[in-house]
Amino acid sequence: MALELAPTHRVRVLSTPAGAAEAAACGLPARALLDADADRELRRISDPRHAVGSHPVHMLRQLRAALAVMARLRDALEATYAHARPGLVIADFTVPVAGAVASRLGVPWWTSLPSPCVIETPDGPPAYLGGLRPADGPLSHARDAAARALVRAFKRTLHRSHRARMRALGFPALYRADGSEAAYSPQRILALGLPSLEFPRRWPDAVRFVGPRLPPAGRRTPWLPERPAPRFRAGRRHVLVTLGTHLGWAKDALDRRLRDLATAMPDVEIHFSDGDAQAQHHGQAGNYQRLAYVDYAQWLGRYDLVVHHGGAGIMYQCIATARPAIVMPQDYDQFDHAARLDAAGAAIRLRRADGLGEAIRDALDAPDRFRALPALQAELQRLLAANPLAGMVDAAFARGE
Repeated sequence: MALELAPTHRVRVLSTPAGAAEAAACGLPARALLDADADRELRRISDPRHAVGSHPVHMLRQLRAALAVMARLRDALEATYAHARPGLVIADFTVPVAGAVASRLGVPWWTSLPSPCVIETPDGPPAYLGGLRPADGPLSHARDAAARALVRAFKRTLHRSHRARMRALGFPALYRADGSEAAYSPQRILALGLPSLEFPRRWPDAVRFVGPRLPPAGRRTPWLPERPAPRFRAGRRHVLVTLGTHLGWAKDALDRRLRDLATAMPDVEIHFSDGDAQAQHHGQAGNYQRLAYVDYAQWLGRYDLVVHHGGAGIMYQCIATARPAIVMPQDYDQFDHAARLDAAGAAIRLRRADGLGEAIRDALDAPDRFRALPALQAELQRLLAANPLAGMVDAAFARGE
């Protein structure tokens, strides 16, 4: 988004040292907030050594650690804005405190959100409950209503138990008078997704779908270091398996399974990415490669099939390149993404890892199962061609927002 806005607006990226370094590598003005310890702490929060799921103890530990980092971020933002107040703040949904600081200073702020499914709405299936599909009868409508009430009650319970810290961060309540979530901007929520991929719901008035922001296909992602290319063999079908940059607890077990699958499927080349953008290791055994990192923008179009975890980045990269996919959700919103991809006919949702070999064969031999990919790819291209983000920012400044 910053690269898109930079030609016509003065853009500054505020992030942790790692994020600021990536922004600077793209030629963007950037400032590091906090220190390297914050990067490590955020990594421990977002990538623990176990699945978080809906386990209350794991979620509580994550929340407490995140609140501590957010308090430090609040102080750093207030000090930064005291010297240079922006005309608009676009805050990632994982750092709502940036919006709270902007509000206190009278600065307009928007939320950017790559997973629209997590927004609470008055209808439809809520997120974080295993990937619920839309209701198709009275019982499932009642299920959704009960699930929405459960999610809201759980969030309110957590807020009450940490009321003093939440208030200090700028969130005296989780919900505004109109029922909208205080963690998201009341002015604009930039939904970095595709409307037709989402289940029918009544979205908050602030939501605008602008499409996922992706690096140009076929070229190296500008903030990533150079690395060896994956080895592609002419005349063979290639499968990329990735669990993204997190989920370290699941990767070694999957590696063992994939090595066995490669032996059982000698006619298929299997590449497994560790998701470590800073490493350079590259191991190969026959038709199996374990790679430190695969740049999706640069290489995804070379694969015949992608097996992934349902993260927003890889999900939309597959749509952008019309790559058939098998989704094995592991944690967080990935189950909800998997449900949407499967319902749309854009991917196969795999519920049991021991069925992966059969699913790969089925996907490679029956490409018609992914009937929705061309239409979704075209929708994505139309959204990006319309350039709605730059237009929205221009209109907001013209109105004096």
